[in-house]
Amino acid sequence: MRKLWIVATLAAGLAIGSLAGVHAKLPAPPPKSDAEKAAEAEKAAAAKAKEAELNAKAQDRAVANYKKNKGVAMDGKPAATKTSAKK
Repeated sequence: MRKLWIVATLAAGLAIGSLAGVHAKLPAPPPKSDAEKAAEAEKAAAAKAKEAELNAKAQDRAVANYKKNKGVAMDGKPAATKTSAKK
């Protein structure tokens, strides 16, 4: 019976400790300096520009693939198809 009380006490202590740890509040981060803010903004702008460039390239590839598979020439004229070549 004594072991049961020890185990129950330890379990209760662990439960209370874990609840206290979950509800603990972290300290606020230190405020950023103007140089850190500028560097972060510059990094974000560079990442956004690179992402826009990659997106444009992907769109160009998709358009070229669509035109190639649909029989539309890149210069705007319809490409010769098998049915029109036999006439």
